[in-house]
Amino acid sequence: MSTSSAMSARPEQKRFKGITLPPSGWTLAILLVLYIFTGLIGHDPWKNDDAVTIGVVHDLVRNGHWLSLSLAGAPYPDAPLHYWVAGATSYLFAWLLPLHEAARLASGVFTLLALTFIYLAARELHGREQAPAAPLLLAGSIGFLFHAHEAQPMLATLTAHTAAYWGLAQLNGRALRGACCFGAALGLGFLANGLAAMLPLLPVAAFAAWRAENRRRAIVMLLGALLMAALLAGAWLGALQRDAPDFLAAFWQDELAVFAGGNQPLLNLTRLSGLLPWYAWPALPLAGWTLWAKRRQLRTLPLALPIFAFLVTLLAIITYLGARSTTALLLLPPLVLLAVPGVSSLRRGAANAFDWFNMITFSFFAILAWIGWSALVFGWPERLGQQALRLEPGFVGQFNLLGVSFAVLGTLIWCWLIVTSPRSPMRGIMHWMAGLTLFWLLIATLWMPWIDYGKTYRPVSAALAKALPEKHGCIAGLNLADSLLASLDYFNGIRTLALTSPAGKKCDLLLTTHGAPGAGSWQKVWEGGRPGDRRDNEKLQLYRRQAKTTANRQAGGDQQ
Repeated sequence: MSTSSAMSARPEQKRFKGITLPPSGWTLAILLVLYIFTGLIGHDPWKNDDAVTIGVVHDLVRNGHWLSLSLAGAPYPDAPLHYWVAGATSYLFAWLLPLHEAARLASGVFTLLALTFIYLAARELHGREQAPAAPLLLAGSIGFLFHAHEAQPMLATLTAHTAAYWGLAQLNGRALRGACCFGAALGLGFLANGLAAMLPLLPVAAFAAWRAENRRRAIVMLLGALLMAALLAGAWLGALQRDAPDFLAAFWQDELAVFAGGNQPLLNLTRLSGLLPWYAWPALPLAGWTLWAKRRQLRTLPLALPIFAFLVTLLAIITYLGARSTTALLLLPPLVLLAVPGVSSLRRGAANAFDWFNMITFSFFAILAWIGWSALVFGWPERLGQQALRLEPGFVGQFNLLGVSFAVLGTLIWCWLIVTSPRSPMRGIMHWMAGLTLFWLLIATLWMPWIDYGKTYRPVSAALAKALPEKHGCIAGLNLADSLLASLDYFNGIRTLALTSPAGKKCDLLLTTHGAPGAGSWQKVWEGGRPGDRRDNEKLQLYRRQAKTTANRQAGGDQQ
């Protein structure tokens, strides 16, 4: 531990001497494992990033495209690290799980690593006593909950950021190890998401070196770290230059497009101001309390480093990364590191109020989850059951003994935890994390069949495959999202060609969600969608080219 972090930790240790600080090591580990791996399996690929990532991994595993990625047969220029790990977990667990569930385990791996690194970084900055608050705060952030349980490449970038903060926190006491950790994190972070998401770490590293006790040594070490990062990234880039130069050119084109402009900083800042209050709860208010309670210590490294990192990352998001739910993940590590001292410095009245709020809120949510399950399976309460069927027509609830057993066990553990947890500064945040884990466990075990029924494209893909002629040629695609392309390829091997491409213009079948172009040129032969899709642009339509148009097109080709 550095001198400054040790000095900042001593007052808290003295203040709470003799008080047990939950959770214990095993309790924390079990709680985090339940949080991480609940919900990763048991459902199909879902729309947006989950389906796209699984589609890329499916193509990677089936065709061996480990170097240059592809989606449904088309190049997909993206950094490969998350897909490599997901491909590895798919191979390792192919005997036990379908590919989409085995691939999603990679998210669990990166989530576990991110929670480990944020704990280590907090231990360096704030001391061993306060460090357990960091993984509880990160896992307890509501926005993190959603992305931690989908196939999400940004989780690999988040892991790289947390590892980088751990490395920078060691520049005073263990500069060589800290620089090696930072260099590895920077290089692997590039392989996880490219250059744009890792750039904010460079000024943070410069700030940490400037604040180091031995500034010259820290700068030399960080220059070595940059060389290490360049070697890690260059190994993949060099292999691409040799074997897939077109893919490399497309990758750099997408990377540079991020900086090309078109972002609206004020609009992005407005979006973040509406997103963060719930997305980063409870880390955000606790970070604000730290700024007030420790206002005379803001210039010390344990507080100055996360403050500077948060501001730099915020600037990067509003200027070129864009204010999206995934990019907002990068704001969580500095917020958490800033919020850690706020947990132990809360006044007793505020800490008790926060604790009671958590116990009452999640007990209420648990009751609602059980009532909702009763409505889905038994039709009681009747009005709630009717509403569930209206939202997802055709769903038939079934009693799952294994899922219900896990749900009952989780509920009993929650009740036991409320009764037996000793009073301490961390009791409130532990109850928040445990309550969030319980709620997610109940959703994953009781509600998942209903949610999956409305989100999966498996029945739609099967219906489309049945509607296709037995011997059909190519299928042109128009206005199809990547997640839809990935789902059709994954479930039934249905692939399309862009209608605007030379090959796509020759296809006699057209798949779209926005209607066929050209009046009279196409005839609709099939339409389908998920049970809850009510808007026309959410439904798939299959068209066949009119015979007259086909004949004219062939005649034109013969004349040429």
